[in-house]
Parts: sequence; structure tokens; C-alpha cells
Amino acid sequence: MLKYIIPLFIFVIMAVFLALGLNLNPRDIPSPFIGKPAPLFSALKLIAPSEILTPADLKGQVWLFNVWASWCVSCREEHPVLNELARQKAVVIVGLNYKDAPEDAKTWLNTLGNPYNVSIMDQEGRIGIDYGVYGVPETFVIDKKGIIRHKLTGPVSPEFVQQILMPLIAQLQAEPS
Repeated sequence: MLKYIIPLFIFVIMAVFLALGLNLNPRDIPSPFIGKPAPLFSALKLIAPSEILTPADLKGQVWLFNVWASWCVSCREEHPVLNELARQKAVVIVGLNYKDAPEDAKTWLNTLGNPYNVSIMDQEGRIGIDYGVYGVPETFVIDKKGIIRHKLTGPVSPEFVQQILMPLIAQLQAEPS
């Protein structure tokens, strides 16, 4: 009898874990960076490769750090949303062109529009590693003090902008520097 109960017990436990796992949202990947200073970088600008950008250049501003690539299908999906957000001028948008050829990235922006105030290059993926990037696209909201306040894994959607991003930006803009 015991030889039937033990496998049944193990099966029930596995079924419970499977059921719990199926109810999780894969876009809700916890980030250990929330509430911590944004990792430092010094990177060449995509459009002006003789110039460098660092997070210190953005202190005192609320900014989005959007990880994108011309080869990314989901980035194409979010691109019109970012273009609309840029038209609203609600927040500084910094792009991190991730593991991409600069020529391909420039063609992408010239063809689809450039929502970025500035975009930097990360051809080797080192900056992405420092930010814990799982894949593209990913977007970080960084406050005036350089603290990461939110992370979105996956494409930015109109619902995300309306329900989460705009209220958060308004809150962060109202905070002192």
C-alpha cells in the first residue's frame, strides 16, 4: 500500500507546483536593482559615436532606459508606442542598442522614427549584463537621483504607458532632486 501512496503524494506535490507556475506572469521577473542606483556605464552615442554618455549626465532628470535592437521582433511592436511617448515629451528616453550593428540600428531609427533623446551602443552586451537584462526589449524607469524605480521585461504597451508609466513619471517628477 505504501508503495502506491508515496508516488501519489509526489505526483500531487508536483501538480500543485505546476499549477502555481502556470499562474505566474512571465513578464513579472523580479529585479534585484529596484530601489538601487542604476549601474554605471560610459558608452558611445549611436548617432554621434565620438561622444560618450554616462548616467551622471542624466542626474536630476527622470529617464527611461529602453534596451532595444534592430533584430528584435518585440522591439518593432513597442516602437510606435515609444514614438508616441517621445512626442508627448513626458520623460527623457535613453536607448541602449543591445548587441546590434550600428549601421542596422541607424537604419532602423531612420526608417521607423527615433523616439530616443539619445541612444548608446552596447555591441558586446556588457551594459546589458550590468543591468541584468534577460532579453530585449526591457525598460527601466530611473529617478532624478539615479535610482531604478521600475523594470518592464517585454514590450512597452499603450496600457503600460497609461496605467503604470505616466503615473509613476508624474510621481517621480514631483519628488525633489
